[in-house]
Amino acid sequence: MAQAIGVDIGGTGIKAGIVNLDHGTMASDRVRVPTPEGASPQDVLVAVQTVLKTLDVHDSTLPLGVAFPAIVKRGKTLSAANVSKEWVDFDAERFFRDGLGRNIVFVNDADAAGVAEARHGAARDVRGLTLMTTLGTGIGSAFLYDGVLIPNTELGHLNFGTFDSVEKWAATSAREREGLSWAAWAERLQAFYSHIEFLFSPDLFVVGGGVSKNAGDFLPLLELKTPIVPAIHRNNSGIIGAASLAGD
Repeated sequence: MAQAIGVDIGGTGIKAGIVNLDHGTMASDRVRVPTPEGASPQDVLVAVQTVLKTLDVHDSTLPLGVAFPAIVKRGKTLSAANVSKEWVDFDAERFFRDGLGRNIVFVNDADAAGVAEARHGAARDVRGLTLMTTLGTGIGSAFLYDGVLIPNTELGHLNFGTFDSVEKWAATSAREREGLSWAAWAERLQAFYSHIEFLFSPDLFVVGGGVSKNAGDFLPLLELKTPIVPAIHRNNSGIIGAASLAGD
C-alpha cells in the first residue's frame, strides 16, 4: 500500500495525517493543532513539527505534501489573506524543507483539496470544468478541467459590492461572526455562486471545508444551473490532496 503524509495549514487549524494513495483515504487518525496567533512563518513551522511528531512521522521517509492558504508559485507564497504578511513573496517551500530537514511538495490548500476530489472524490471522472470552493476562514478555489488542475485561482478575493474580497462577506467565518442562520448565509452564497457560474460556466461545483459536513443545511437552498455537491472527503481533502501530489 503506497502512503504519503499530508499537512493542511489553515487560518484556524493545522491538520495532518497519513494517506493511502491507492484509495485516497486516510490511513491514520487526523491530528490537529490551532494555527498560532499571527501565523508567522516560524510559529507555523513549529506547529507543523508538532503535528508530525504527534503522528510519529517526523523521521519518516514517506513523501510529504504541505498545503498552504496562499498563492504558491515556484515555491514562493505570493499572498497572505489569513496569515502573517511575512508570507508575501516568501520562499516558503525552501523554508519548510530546511526547517523539516526533508524534501516536500508545497501547494495551495484549495488546489490540494481540488486534486483530492478529482482523483478520489466528488469530481472523479467529471468531464469539463469542475470548480471547487473551500468555505472556511476564507474562500479558496480550485479549477480542474478534465481532472487536470489549473493552479492558483483566487475567487475568494473577487471584489463584491462594498467588499474588496467576497470571502469577508460570504465565508464560513462571516456566518459565524455575524450569527447568520443557514438561510441568511445561503442568500450570500447564492449571490457568490451565481456570479462565478455566469463568469465560468462550470460543469460541476464541489464545496469543501469544514462546513461541508453540514451541506444539507445550505446547499439545497441554492438555485443554480450547475450541479453543486459537497466534497466527499469533507475537511480532509487538503490533507489527501497534498499527500497525493507528494506521492506523484
